[in-house]
Amino acid sequence: MNWIEAVILGLIQGLTEFLPVSSSGHLTVAGTFFGLSGEENLAFAVLLHVATVLSTIVVLRAEIAGLFKGLFSFRWNEETKIVSKILLSMIPVGIVGLFFKDTVEDLFGSGLMLVGFMLLLTAALLMISYFARPRRKKDLSFRDAFIIGIAQACAVVPGLSRSGSTIATGIMLGNKKESVAKFSFLMVIVPVLGEAMLDVLKMLKGDESAAFSAIPLNAMICGFVTAFLSGAFACKWMIDIVKRGKLIYFAYYCIAMGLFVVIYSLI
Repeated sequence: MNWIEAVILGLIQGLTEFLPVSSSGHLTVAGTFFGLSGEENLAFAVLLHVATVLSTIVVLRAEIAGLFKGLFSFRWNEETKIVSKILLSMIPVGIVGLFFKDTVEDLFGSGLMLVGFMLLLTAALLMISYFARPRRKKDLSFRDAFIIGIAQACAVVPGLSRSGSTIATGIMLGNKKESVAKFSFLMVIVPVLGEAMLDVLKMLKGDESAAFSAIPLNAMICGFVTAFLSGAFACKWMIDIVKRGKLIYFAYYCIAMGLFVVIYSLI
C-alpha cells in the first residue's frame, strides 16, 4: 500500500463511517481493487476507525463534556440516563466482539458477494425508516437503546451500514431523528476504541504484527489524518441530513452500489 491508496481509503472511511452507506463495505471493495489481503485490509480498517472515532469526539465534544459533567455530579440526572443507555447499547456488540471476533474477521475475507447483499439490506432498512410513520416519542428509552445496540452488533458484517442500521432502527422505533443520530455516533466510541486497544495488544504480542508491518508508516499517517478530517466533516453533515429526513437518497445509492458489487463479483 502506498500513501495515495492510504489517502483514498482514509477519505472513503471518513465519509462513509457517518453516512449510511457502510464504511466497512466500501473499504472491502476498495481494498479488493487495490489488491490488499484480508488481514491487511482489516488492520488498516481498525486504524481508520480509530481516526473517525476521534473525529466524533471532536465534533460532539460539547455533548460529551456535558455527559461527563452530569455523570460526575453523582446523581440520577438526564446525563446519567444517557450514559446508562449508551452502556446498555454496547452489550450486544461487546458479546459479538468477545465471542465471535474470529468469525467477523473471516467475513472480511469472504469476498464481495456478501458486501453487495448487505448494501442492499442497508438500502431496505433506510427505505423502511423513511416511509415508516410510528408515533413519535419524547425520549429514547432503555429498551430502544438496547434494540439499537442489537442493530449495531449486526452491522459488524461488511456492507451493512452501522450508522444506517442504528439510525434507521431508532427512527422506526419512533425516536427523534437528531437525537437518534447523535446517540448512534456516541454509542460507537467505546467499542471501537476498545477493539483498537485489543488489536494493539495482539500486535505487540506478535499475533497480528505481520498485517500491520505490511503497511508503511507514511501510509498509516496519511490514511489516519485523511480519515480524521473527512470524518469530522461527514459527522456534522450527517446530523444535518438526518434532521432534514434525506436518508432516502442514500437508500438509492446503496441499491446502485449493491447491485454493482453483486454483478462485479459474478463476472
